[in-house]
Amino acid sequence: MSEPKAPTPAPGDTYKGWLFKWTNYIKGYQRRWFVLSNGLLSYYRTQAEMGHTCRGTINLATANIAVEDSCNFVISNGGTQTYHLKASSEVERQRWITALELAKAKAFRMQAESDDSGDDSTPPAAGQGAGSRNSEVQSTLRTLGSKVEDLSTCNDLIAKHGSALQRSLSELEGVRLGGETSEKIRQVTERATLFRITSNAMINACRDFLALAQAHSKRWQKALQAEREQRVRLEETLEQLAKQHNHLERAFRGATVLPPSQSNPAIDSKGPVPGKGDVSDEDEENEFFDACEDVQEFITVPADPKYHRSGSNVSGISSELGMDDGTTSLDEQSLASNPDSPQSQEVVPVRKRRSRIPDKPNYSLNLWSIMKNCIGKELSKIPMPVNFNEPLSMLQRLSEDLEYYELLDRGAKCQSSLEQMCYVAAFTVSSYSTTVHRTGKPFNPLLGETFELDRVQESGYRSLCEQVSHHPPAAAHHAISERGWTLRQEIALASKFRGKYLSIMPLGSIHCIFEKSNNHYTWKKVTTTVHNIIVGKLWIDQSGEIDVVNHRTGDRCHLKFAPYSYFSRDVARKVTGVVTDKDGKAHYVLSGTWDEKMECSRVMQSSRGGENGADGRQKTVYQTLKAKELWRKTPLPEGAENMYYFSTLALTLNEPEEGVAPTDSRRRPDQRLMEQGRWEEANAEKQRLEEKQRITRREREREANRAANPAEEGKEPADGGGHHDNYKSMWFEQQVDPMTGEPTHIYRGGYWEAKEQGNWDSCPDIF
Repeated sequence: MSEPKAPTPAPGDTYKGWLFKWTNYIKGYQRRWFVLSNGLLSYYRTQAEMGHTCRGTINLATANIAVEDSCNFVISNGGTQTYHLKASSEVERQRWITALELAKAKAFRMQAESDDSGDDSTPPAAGQGAGSRNSEVQSTLRTLGSKVEDLSTCNDLIAKHGSALQRSLSELEGVRLGGETSEKIRQVTERATLFRITSNAMINACRDFLALAQAHSKRWQKALQAEREQRVRLEETLEQLAKQHNHLERAFRGATVLPPSQSNPAIDSKGPVPGKGDVSDEDEENEFFDACEDVQEFITVPADPKYHRSGSNVSGISSELGMDDGTTSLDEQSLASNPDSPQSQEVVPVRKRRSRIPDKPNYSLNLWSIMKNCIGKELSKIPMPVNFNEPLSMLQRLSEDLEYYELLDRGAKCQSSLEQMCYVAAFTVSSYSTTVHRTGKPFNPLLGETFELDRVQESGYRSLCEQVSHHPPAAAHHAISERGWTLRQEIALASKFRGKYLSIMPLGSIHCIFEKSNNHYTWKKVTTTVHNIIVGKLWIDQSGEIDVVNHRTGDRCHLKFAPYSYFSRDVARKVTGVVTDKDGKAHYVLSGTWDEKMECSRVMQSSRGGENGADGRQKTVYQTLKAKELWRKTPLPEGAENMYYFSTLALTLNEPEEGVAPTDSRRRPDQRLMEQGRWEEANAEKQRLEEKQRITRREREREANRAANPAEEGKEPADGGGHHDNYKSMWFEQQVDPMTGEPTHIYRGGYWEAKEQGNWDSCPDIF
């Protein structure tokens, strides 16, 4: 990890570089970026932080510099701040020591000169407020203005008397010697005297102006130094406040999670634990996202204008980038208005679907009384009342992934697999847009519960979901479209409640297959985090990375969902991505937010940038064409805030419909009662259904035990998880996925045929 050798710094130069700073006994030395400038030594976690977040600063004018060994040295300002630093080599350490000593000497000299300026007055204290500073500045400006006016007057007098003197001298030359001579000489003498007096007055005024400017220049220099030091103190205070906030949250979490005998001694102690160096900024919890961490691993810049030429050159570029069909390029053709696209066709629904549901009742509930005993448990094992729910099941929420099915319709028409990848990536992001305000928990489906979404006549697709496992909860989903694509997934949710936040980790892969090209795409979902569970307003964040892979061509899209940070300058809920071919060459850059829109930019050239990424990693610079919009979120219907923030599609999901299976979520009574605002009845019905499910599971386990061990007949099975009861789903069968090698449930067929015949005899009685 050695750094490139830098020349020995000259006095006054800014010196920068990587050093290792002692943080604490857990993390030891951590690599940090140090900047020495104007007598101040500041450090940052990365170079990217220099524009917005300083981690600490020491004024070298009053600091002590001590060398410990060949690579280590210590900088201290008398006890409040101490930095234990380590260089990568002895030579590098000596460079830093030289630079620090030179900067310290210069800072001390500037401070001494400022103290000996001859002006006993000091800048106004911070407590005097801005009014005294403004009055002093106004008084100084008025004094300087009067001196400038004096100089202007003197200049006018010099010009006037100089002209008169010149005329007198000219007249003297033309006069004969005689009586007039003495008179002329007297006039010249008077005018010369006036000229001399005026010149002296001008010189005195200039001297006064210069003295005044010098005096106030020193005062302003001292005032500027005071402002700079005050800013440093404010930054240090803000840093300490952030650390104290962090410690308080950890102490609160420790007090609510750990028993008193197991609480953290460092938190319960009377004072700070003595250690090496100052309080470390690295001692942070995982849920806090640092503003300095680089969200983007690349930089995009506008491409050279030569790439924007139209005509044959475009197809040439497409061919050069390895497109399947050079005549169809994403940036020139596909994203423009297409008369054949689904958006431009006027869709006339076969039936008028509802656009409203009953408003959400305002029922109060003591959240802490329910949640305080559930910390650390699986969410699916917590007996939640419907007060925390929304009137939809998890199967219906899973079907909401098809909210923006048009993206797959457009992808099915693409001739280029790379272009198709852009639409698939935008589709993966769009599925999260419905969650931004949806803080209600969906109903946990009962084992064997199903949900169909038949939109063939309206949108060309239909889908089926089934709950195939109860513990762990898992649902299988299969959707097929007449426009040439199939989507299937099995999602199992792993969730943990940590008192402050709730993390939901979806497990399982999503598959999308296009019939025409036989392109097979897979990806996984990111983590969903619900914040402020106990105190404050609930809000949802999506964070993590997604790799969308085309198994036929080897194309790949790497998407990064940036976690929310209080200090980040980036837009919230940001998503970035790069589409590459099988050789790793970038062709498209994606950017946007998961709650609003996604855009795509064609890559013309790429190059490695400077060492400005996290931990000194280089960022890739992409030269791109103008961005084109792939997807934009449809606005929520009017009054959505009173209807659980449901989208237009979500409002129709629980609408009663004839002909669906007896196990369909629309027939679930507790969910229907909650939608109608009858929450007390819904809670009672929910408990009845859950108890009925437990009885059914125990009976199924008993039958499985009798079949496996006839001698054990009559023994009561333990109340174990549902994955031991030999349950087989109705419409899906478990197989090993040929693409991912994971066990998954794949649709076996027969549901839609059973619906046409109205034959639901084989469906279990779960409601």
